Amino acid sequence: MKITSLLLLSAAFSATIASAQQRPKITGDSHLSVYTSDAAKTEAFYTHDLGAAKRPDPQSPAGVRYYFSPVQFIEVLPLQGPVSQISRFDHAGYNVSDADAMRRYLATKSVTVPEKVTTNSDGSKYFEVKDPEGNRVQFVQPPDHPADVPHNDLSTHIIHVGYVVHDVEKEVAFYRDILGFRPYWHGGPTDDSNNWTSMQVPDGTDWVELMKVVGEPTQTAAGQLNHFSLGVPNMEQATNLLFNGDRFSGRNSAAPKIGRDAKWQLNMFDPDGTRAEVMEFQPMGKPCCSPFLLPSPKQ
Repeated sequence: MKITSLLLLSAAFSATIASAQQRPKITGDSHLSVYTSDAAKTEAFYTHDLGAAKRPDPQSPAGVRYYFSPVQFIEVLPLQGPVSQISRFDHAGYNVSDADAMRRYLATKSVTVPEKVTTNSDGSKYFEVKDPEGNRVQFVQPPDHPADVPHNDLSTHIIHVGYVVHDVEKEVAFYRDILGFRPYWHGGPTDDSNNWTSMQVPDGTDWVELMKVVGEPTQTAAGQLNHFSLGVPNMEQATNLLFNGDRFSGRNSAAPKIGRDAKWQLNMFDPDGTRAEVMEFQPMGKPCCSPFLLPSPKQ
């Protein structure tokens, strides 16, 4: 009986190890996809203000991509439905080493997946699933020959993406238990709040920030919460670059601040209100609410 029990335990342990090993690498953030009601104004924001490189969207002919690096971009789609549509968020995407292997892995975790991955015109491969609240999440295998984009003097690294959620525990279980994301930091507007939950990808330093809300936010609030962050080594240099290039307009302000996570940041907004958060890679002091549990990105 003891030998049988040990064998069963060993088999179960081996199965657990095998299951963990079959998940392909999730190496970083790929993109955030948002809607625009004014393509021309949006293009000016992403190309002039933020310095991104405009390229065709190989996934959606109606869309446009604004690249910050060969494998990271913001996808902008024309607004669908009535102009009064509140949220401009469409989906978040993450880079993986093998899209089809990720699809098969998620199927073993009872996640609904498509029958096959899609290959885009640029050679990239992707598929999408829905998180516990129905938000669309894409997994992208970059092409063998990524987009040729010029160096961006402001930033070449999207260090995190964030979007609105309601049930943080369910979202954390999805990202942690199924995808292998790791707790990084959590905080909020007060020291005892837990409105923002950050989780790093399992095979890199990029992260997702789950933005907890109660009820449905207004368009302005949704744009503040659904956001992406551009990493910079020095906020003063970044602000000088933006100011001297006449790259502040509309709601955008040349007033950086220290965030609750003790990192210098500067908030800018596209014409539909989606927030672009320029942020230093490293904290300058002790964060509120919780310590950092993992190393922050360095570049």
